[in-house]
Amino acid sequence: MNHPSPFLSELRRPLPPALAQALAARFGERFSVASAVREHHGRDESPFPPTPPEGVVFAHSTQEVADLVALCRAHRYPLIAFGAGSSLEGHLLAVQGGISVDLSQMNSILAVDADDLTVTVQAGVLRKQLNEQLKSTGLFFPIDPGADASIGGMCATRASGTNAVRYGTMRENVLSLTVVTADGKVIRTAGRAKKSSAGYDLTRLFIGSEGTLGIITEITLKLYPLPEAMSAAVVNFPTMAAAVATVIQTIQLGVPIARSEFLCERTIRAINAHSHTTLREAPTLFFEFHGTEASAREQAELVQQIARDHGGQDFEWASRPEDRTRLWNARHNAYFACLQVRPGCRAISTDTCVPISRLADSITGARAILDKGNFPTMLLGHVGDGNFHAVLLINPDDPVEVEQAERLNDEIVRLALSMDGTCTGEHGIGLHKIGFLVEEVGDDAIELMRRIKLAFDPDNILNPGKIFRLEA
Repeated sequence: MNHPSPFLSELRRPLPPALAQALAARFGERFSVASAVREHHGRDESPFPPTPPEGVVFAHSTQEVADLVALCRAHRYPLIAFGAGSSLEGHLLAVQGGISVDLSQMNSILAVDADDLTVTVQAGVLRKQLNEQLKSTGLFFPIDPGADASIGGMCATRASGTNAVRYGTMRENVLSLTVVTADGKVIRTAGRAKKSSAGYDLTRLFIGSEGTLGIITEITLKLYPLPEAMSAAVVNFPTMAAAVATVIQTIQLGVPIARSEFLCERTIRAINAHSHTTLREAPTLFFEFHGTEASAREQAELVQQIARDHGGQDFEWASRPEDRTRLWNARHNAYFACLQVRPGCRAISTDTCVPISRLADSITGARAILDKGNFPTMLLGHVGDGNFHAVLLINPDDPVEVEQAERLNDEIVRLALSMDGTCTGEHGIGLHKIGFLVEEVGDDAIELMRRIKLAFDPDNILNPGKIFRLEA
């Protein structure tokens, strides 16, 4: 297996009684050591068993987070940020013990600056909550990772999702952060200007740092006007290669599609069973087009012709809001639909990303690798930007099956790396991909990351054990 065990018992530290007393005095009932609370904060959507913290603090403000960091720093005790718990790579597991700081109650929208197309939110605001409250402004926030993740967690993992092909990722859509550093200080990384050349780009340094450099408490985001027209389409193909060739040609022709999602026939079968849909069980693309009525129609007609040239058929439109919602709800529920194929299973989910010209080779190669497994597997993903997921449904209590799944996962990732791709297009490193990061960027780059980590967090209290091993 390419990842370290989450049960690093020799590194786990019990909660110091003096720290427990200080936390109880500062936070009262919002500090908990109850086993059920700890268990909830020690699991995510990764295949790892629960690894709970020694205690949980529910924070209400940036100042409270700063006070908590100061207390943990005084005792050199680990601190792990917790948002919605939807991460997939073991990001929030307390592998060295520690305190989990739950930011879910920091869920206020602080300011909507419609004239500037920006919004400032607390880290616990959920993606769907944000767009629901923006409806009356005619604006929306486009980053859509599928799960109803917290904005702070999306920053920490540099999330992207279904709209990334048109609107980019969190990296391109965050203007400024408020961060509590490892020494308990509160910094703001930038203002609300659309661009800046002032000093180091601290905003981008914290985005994707997975809570290892600081704890994000407030975020200023870019917003976009709701398109005049939005339409969606679904089309199926005789082969995976034909579906992917359609996407590649669409991107290379510069068609400004908003979403382009691929689902293999096994995924479609799972969706039909879970969502009671009647989609044809074949390799399928979901598209969405944004713009004026004329431009959206022009985009769709061009993509329809490209699809036909590659054997696409049953091109079905969904232009009414309720039809689009039904279609995309089915896509967003695909992960959970896949889990229902094998009740009681856990999923190992890859998220490799390759240059668009290598997408067909990467996906067809991944299918060939998955077909060697003795358990259900599916392929789906945001192929418009070269990113897709392999879902491997395993019995977590069967070590032979787990070992085989990890071996196949390794093959898929190394295939992507051989194509000048990446081991993670959107999920992050966490625990699961520590070894892959070394292969991807090399020892010298990892050493530079270690030096940055120690400069920001010399006592290694912020989410220790994630992204890379601190010791070479």
